[in-house]
Amino acid sequence: MKPVFFSMTVLLISYNCLSDEYIYTYFGLVICFMLWAKMLFHAENSLSDGFGRAVLITGCDCGFGHHLAKKLDRMGFTVFAGCLCPECPGAQSLVEEGSDRMKVLQLDVTKDEDVSLAKDFVQANLPEKGLYAVVNNAGISDWGETEWSTAKDFQKMADVNLFGAIRVTIPFLSLVRASKGRMLYVSSIFSFFNCLNMGAYSVSKRGLEAFADCLRVEMVNFGVKVSIIQPGNFGIATNILPKKKPQDIWDEFDDARKLTFNQKYIEMACEYFNLLCTSGFKDCSMVINAMLHALIAPKPQTRYLLVSWRDMFFFYICPFLPTCITDSVFTVSSMYHKRKVMLYS
Repeated sequence: MKPVFFSMTVLLISYNCLSDEYIYTYFGLVICFMLWAKMLFHAENSLSDGFGRAVLITGCDCGFGHHLAKKLDRMGFTVFAGCLCPECPGAQSLVEEGSDRMKVLQLDVTKDEDVSLAKDFVQANLPEKGLYAVVNNAGISDWGETEWSTAKDFQKMADVNLFGAIRVTIPFLSLVRASKGRMLYVSSIFSFFNCLNMGAYSVSKRGLEAFADCLRVEMVNFGVKVSIIQPGNFGIATNILPKKKPQDIWDEFDDARKLTFNQKYIEMACEYFNLLCTSGFKDCSMVINAMLHALIAPKPQTRYLLVSWRDMFFFYICPFLPTCITDSVFTVSSMYHKRKVMLYS
């Protein structure tokens, strides 16, 4: 911080030497100095490397978790990469390409036994500075109207996206608290944006954010920081949204639902969501950078909204808009109008 104090002294002395005509220039220099000092402060106080610290990441078979595990390994962290299938290519590539600090372990977040065994393994292999962070990244996605779904469909989604994160958080929280570390939760824009066909997914992510928000308040006195990652459409980058065939959906309908939902609408919905699978961001870099900031910055954000610049303004104000306005967004969608015409026809 010596350069900061030196620069401050120079500015204070120069103020007494300046005439009135240069006063605006002086204030401009002050503003630039403050911005520079803030950047310098953050650089001096953020983690430069992760040596001696461990991070547990769930859902490392592919997608965000896979890329984050590789990045943190290169930064010197001991990485406990939880994978649903440790023998599969994604998990094996972490072992083959990573250092000896990369630890791949079996972790199905829906199973208490897996979580218990993972904790035992982590505790037995912790580096000197302990468990610094847990990144709750494991998640699944699906789409379908509520009337097409069953209670089990909602339970399956929540068991991974919501209760999976809770199941991992509780046993590992004491270890993170001991190191005054970080807890990260990968949510979605659908936690606050109500969308056709995304009911089960939205329920799980909205519940996840409620859990993370409450935890953040509880952890303040312990020095643990909690952040939420809210990705937009990263369908290509993660391949998380499953592709469905219209006939498979239609075959599951009983006669009553076949009278309500036109088969042509089912085909249109499949085409729309399959298109989403091949659109959006093509790589994970925006999400990985946000995760890194949440992990190593001295003052991480509570939420990281990760959408395109075109969508940024709307999604920032969306949570504060009246419901009648946010609901009316769908009335400008061609799919919404086609759906209305096709129902009961």
